[in-house]
Amino acid sequence: MWVFGYGSLIWQPDFPVAEAVPARLEGWHRSFCMRSIHHRGSEAAPGLVLALDAAAGAACLGVAFRVAPGAEAETLAMLRERELVSSAYLERMLEVALTDGRTVEALAYVIDPAHVQYCGGLLLEEQAQIIAEAVGGRGPNREYLWNTAAHLDQLGLGDPDLDWLAARVRALVQR
Repeated sequence: MWVFGYGSLIWQPDFPVAEAVPARLEGWHRSFCMRSIHHRGSEAAPGLVLALDAAAGAACLGVAFRVAPGAEAETLAMLRERELVSSAYLERMLEVALTDGRTVEALAYVIDPAHVQYCGGLLLEEQAQIIAEAVGGRGPNREYLWNTAAHLDQLGLGDPDLDWLAARVRALVQR
């Protein structure tokens, strides 16, 4: 069983990993397009979390994790509890290209663009303003952003939008 991580799963998979390989997912892009009312915000003051948003010609760099043999069922249950806390994510099996040349089918969580929590197309500045202030059950929204951007950079998978957002949110918080 493979799982594609593009956000917090990269730095906090919370399941036994047998193998982790940088990977590319075609036809999707990583975006702060989901309002978070649980983990990184609240219903009163939603934060933003990353989701895979379908887009022709797009590609998302992330990490494909092979779940340790024997841990598949417990991993799937944990991921469903974590990722499907609301119905904004859809569970999909998608083909990802590993950097070592292999292609695998990986479990991925993508945004449902018809869901009320979907907010695709927000300007980066608006995203920064929200992320700088929001706090949810798993902590400040900005920590989620900073951890994700830092881990992507460490893996050589830097995301220019996340890098800009990380710097902008730091500037907003330091005011």
